[in-house]
Amino acid sequence: MSDTPHQFDYIVVGAGTAGCLLANRLSANPNHRVLLIEAGGRDNYHWIHIPVGYLYCINNPRTDWMFRTEPDAGLNGRSLIYPRGKTLGGCSSINGMLYIRGQARDYNHWAEVTGDDAWRWENCLPDFIKHEHHHRLDEGGDADAEHCDFHGHGGEWRVEKQRLSWQVLDDFAEAAAQSGIPRTRDFNRGDNEGVDYFEVNQRAGWRWNTSKAFLKPVRQRHNLTVWHSTHVNQLVFANDGAMPRCVGADVVREGETLRVNASQEVILSAGSIGSPQLLQLSGIGPADLLDEHGIEVVSALPGVGENLQDHLQIRSVYKIQGGKTLNTIANSLIGKAKIGLEYALKRTGPMSMAPSQLCIFTHSGEEYDYANIQYHVQPLSLEAFGQPLHPYSAITASVCNLNPSSRGSVRIKSRDPRQAPAIMPNYLSTPEDRKVAADSLRVTRRIAEQPAFAKYQPEEVKPGLEYQSDDELARLAGDIGTTIFHPVGTARMGREDDPMAVVDSQLRVRGVSGLRVADASVMPTITSGNTNSPTLMIAEKAACWILSARSSN
Repeated sequence: MSDTPHQFDYIVVGAGTAGCLLANRLSANPNHRVLLIEAGGRDNYHWIHIPVGYLYCINNPRTDWMFRTEPDAGLNGRSLIYPRGKTLGGCSSINGMLYIRGQARDYNHWAEVTGDDAWRWENCLPDFIKHEHHHRLDEGGDADAEHCDFHGHGGEWRVEKQRLSWQVLDDFAEAAAQSGIPRTRDFNRGDNEGVDYFEVNQRAGWRWNTSKAFLKPVRQRHNLTVWHSTHVNQLVFANDGAMPRCVGADVVREGETLRVNASQEVILSAGSIGSPQLLQLSGIGPADLLDEHGIEVVSALPGVGENLQDHLQIRSVYKIQGGKTLNTIANSLIGKAKIGLEYALKRTGPMSMAPSQLCIFTHSGEEYDYANIQYHVQPLSLEAFGQPLHPYSAITASVCNLNPSSRGSVRIKSRDPRQAPAIMPNYLSTPEDRKVAADSLRVTRRIAEQPAFAKYQPEEVKPGLEYQSDDELARLAGDIGTTIFHPVGTARMGREDDPMAVVDSQLRVRGVSGLRVADASVMPTITSGNTNSPTLMIAEKAACWILSARSSN
């Protein structure tokens, strides 16, 4: 190991969604020396920036950690790919670019389980607004007075309208309205029930990731050091009075093992897989797991790696007649050439597409007085991610349970920091989740039966109308369900008397000092929607608390 000292005030591990914002905020004071460490490379791969390029970034070792889940009983023994971003920008460089905050009730619940009103919706809203640049507040935008109360302008994080439309999706939206689902203009005011097109994190037809938003404008700051292609092996602790203190990390950079030191704090922003893995490798986690791998216990926290939650999407495919979808356009050389030319000239069309275009939040049954399921609707169909489009015209309506009760885990398999951990989501492991899965497929069928969509003579190709009972539909959900890439909760926050809480309400790790976690792993329960924007909000709060702690010392 090199004896050359590398001294900083703050070390942020992970240059993903949270880490890029944290590096920006912490380095705003020129007296703060900040090191941001990313295991992946630069975000200079062209497919990162072209919206449809997620197809080439997911399951690509250049940009993805290439994780897989363990075989899952709820999925009838299947194992899934489990994409996590491995590049500057992290998951914001490979995700769906969909701007969804969740519901007010999500954050009010966090406040209850942590005992801290800082997490109530009305106290989170300013943190969402702080970094937002919303298209409706641009000059000439179509914002109303209420919209101005819920959205920001001039921040780093761009929220724009999609640069395409599909008649078949317009008609599916009308069918949803005919089934009793209200129209909405904004999913992000605290109650997201309704149907409309997603808003996206793009700028003029290009992906807008957190590296562009928060790092690029400040890369010239003399006090900000960014190391990409640098792997953190473990955190380093020293005895500091009553409890161990995190004082840095051992990293591998350009083939050399280095120790980097933090005089103030180390902040883990490695995500819901990477953060618990690194905590466990560093001696913070379930004592029996650490003993199994011969790791000295620094703080015995049984909740590290537990409480894994994710949104499982169940894909219904409808073959249609008389409607144009991407299947009919992109299955010919001429069609592909037109798509490429449109994007080159206008930055519009299918190459500007997010993975999903139309969004619906609604109820799976009358027992819910809030939207408990979400749809991602696409004008295309295929057998599985990465496979060719079907040769016939079709759409896909994917539905997920927003508030699953199933809980999984992330656990190291060895002391080797390069070995992927065991990821066990335990999908559909509760009766409640299996019931919602079955009922949500019935909601999809009810929408498809409405006049606005029935005119296409839709044929349910997947899962198939021959499956009707709760047991049949739940089993089919296990056969066809896939992750929608929203893992959270594996280092969750909670009250002091909560034995499974890993961090307190200000994200400080229990049993040690000088260490926080700030990413989606701290969520006690998953948000009701896509998780990227809530993760930015968490980072915004963390930055405020970290800076306040510095000023009070």
